[in-house]
Amino acid sequence: MTKKTNLLCIALMMLFLCARADEGMWLPYSINGQNLADMQRLGCKLTAEQIFSFNQPSLKDAIVQFGGGCTGELISPEGLLLTNHHCGLSYVQAHASVEHDYLQDGFWARSKAEELPNEGLSVLFLTYIEDVTTSVLNGVTDKMSEKERDAKIAENSKKLRIEKKGKRDVRVEIVPFYHGNQYILFVYDEYKDVRLVACPPWGIGKYGADTDNWTWPRHKGDFCIFRVYTAPDGSPAEYSKNNVPMKSKHYLPISLKGVQPGDYTMILGYPGSTDRYSSSGAVKNIIDLEGPAIVSCRTTKLEQYRKHMDADPAVFIQYASKQASVSNYWKYYIGQVKQLKQNKVYEKRLAQEQDFRDWMIGNVERAAKYKGIFDEFDNYWNHQNQYTKALIYNREAGWRGGEAVTFALRFRQLNAAIEKKATPDQIKKLAQGMKPSVKDFFKDYNKALDRDVTIALLNLYYKDVNPDQLPTMIKKEGDKSHGDFTAFVDNAFAKSILVDENKVNAWLDNPKSLSKDPIFALMYNILEAYWVLSEQAETVSKDRADRLYMEGLMEMQKDRNFYPDANFTMRLTYGSVQDCEPRDAVTYSYITTLDGVMAKYKPGDWEFDVPKDLIKLWENHDYGQYADKNGDLVVNFITTNDITGGNSGSPVIDANGNLIGLAFDGNWEAMSGDISFEQQVQRTICMDMRYLLFIIDKMANAQNLMQELTIVK
Repeated sequence: MTKKTNLLCIALMMLFLCARADEGMWLPYSINGQNLADMQRLGCKLTAEQIFSFNQPSLKDAIVQFGGGCTGELISPEGLLLTNHHCGLSYVQAHASVEHDYLQDGFWARSKAEELPNEGLSVLFLTYIEDVTTSVLNGVTDKMSEKERDAKIAENSKKLRIEKKGKRDVRVEIVPFYHGNQYILFVYDEYKDVRLVACPPWGIGKYGADTDNWTWPRHKGDFCIFRVYTAPDGSPAEYSKNNVPMKSKHYLPISLKGVQPGDYTMILGYPGSTDRYSSSGAVKNIIDLEGPAIVSCRTTKLEQYRKHMDADPAVFIQYASKQASVSNYWKYYIGQVKQLKQNKVYEKRLAQEQDFRDWMIGNVERAAKYKGIFDEFDNYWNHQNQYTKALIYNREAGWRGGEAVTFALRFRQLNAAIEKKATPDQIKKLAQGMKPSVKDFFKDYNKALDRDVTIALLNLYYKDVNPDQLPTMIKKEGDKSHGDFTAFVDNAFAKSILVDENKVNAWLDNPKSLSKDPIFALMYNILEAYWVLSEQAETVSKDRADRLYMEGLMEMQKDRNFYPDANFTMRLTYGSVQDCEPRDAVTYSYITTLDGVMAKYKPGDWEFDVPKDLIKLWENHDYGQYADKNGDLVVNFITTNDITGGNSGSPVIDANGNLIGLAFDGNWEAMSGDISFEQQVQRTICMDMRYLLFIIDKMANAQNLMQELTIVK
């Protein structure tokens, strides 16, 4: 183990000597040496300590993990927090109604007293990092099976987490890197009182919606503003009227300078997941099976959403956030499959694997060490490919398909307690604990829409999945009805309590077994099928092959930039503002302007309508100090930074540490980027901070917020 760890450490040191400016999601605490020199050569004027330090305030203290899936940053001394509109949309939607349509009209708190609390929303501040590889792998040997290895790692990790946490109210995570060749411990402070401060109207924050998603040029004001509150002593606390705005340890000044081609850009945030060192089999699985299956299910779901949302404004409010969530990765997988093919990523992985084989057999020790890993890959993917489609349909069209079926999942624990004859007090406690979530579910539930979604998805499920892999209930009903689940769903919705709030609450007051409820029974039958399929799929593993392949690649390609795959830990990327030439005879400018917004404007269109106040400001060319040197108002710009999902809401920071943009998307030509970084065409799409200030100042006239910001020219 010592020899392996030493080899890994050498490889980790080498990776910092060969970084290219734009590719790479770096661990910010490791930014030093050549890596920092490259950043400074591109224009960065900050020291490593100014970027990341535990000893003094630094940029990292302004960055938060937002809501479990996005990034945010502090922009004032009083805990004002900026993130993307699409990250905050579900919280805005929860406060919206037909009478107070914060989705369409926007929301602006004119004082702290008007800021709105958000149940379940929290942000994490990173407070400590430690490489714990040696401790986690203590006692692990090459003679262990993967099951034994995993058990030992889990045992060691649990002890470490308990030890590091102690009696402190903190979150401790131990995260694997490089496919289990390295382990790093992270400690976070979690703040649970996060209040909504401002959100632009739909025609700004969601402008372009599905049509423009994942594409450039963009014209979107993708921002939402919150505030972090603490207990009076500054410590993290649950919501309370006695809480006070956070005193920011560090916050980002906002620059009015604007951007030019070649300007240095740095992004700090929490990218979710990449898989850039995977085998060719993983790429082929996405192209042939995973991507098409997800697209098929979500296309079907979105068709029903759109039909009902277009017909009723109240349904639009209820389902705006849900539709956006489904749609985002629907279009993502369309683009990913297309660009994986276009960029020949599968062929590139095959070539890399052949290089590895040639390198491996050129040395007796290497041949012995890495023997069999490609057989393991082939065996795994040949096995997994038999289950991929069925597992995805089971999830996307099954237990996460119709909402009532998904809702039924919440009742499993209570129903199990009833059937196991738990004490009346235990059952009552569980039942009463569910009532708040029932109220939340039905607030944004439309039975007619869910009926149509459920019918369409079950029809698709039955038609597309191998009959031997269907849940027994779906196969039986589909065979009987020739694949038309209309009557089955109508009957289930008529008899089930789970589509009626009053019936659910009445049941919770006197709970009895739900096993014969048709929707609960359908849910459980789908879930049981999923368990069986998952167990069958997991009988073959590639964990050992992944780990050894990663180690071997790092040994073989000592001059390659082996930054770790994204895994929702804080990362830093650096690059520059640049145009983009995605294909022959096509050049995209690095900026878009408000003129471009108005060129797409379609009155009454849910994607391309804009607020009247914005139109008036455009007609009068009333941009004030936020116009560029040509008198235009820049809306969005693009950079060469390397980001992925989870980076939504990340700050785009200039050479001096000022906020110049808000990252919110990637471009269509590089949708294969989570698997393979495309050096020539990969771009990060950002909202210009001048557009943010223009909306706050000129359109919303939210002077209470303007007075709180630090603006540099």
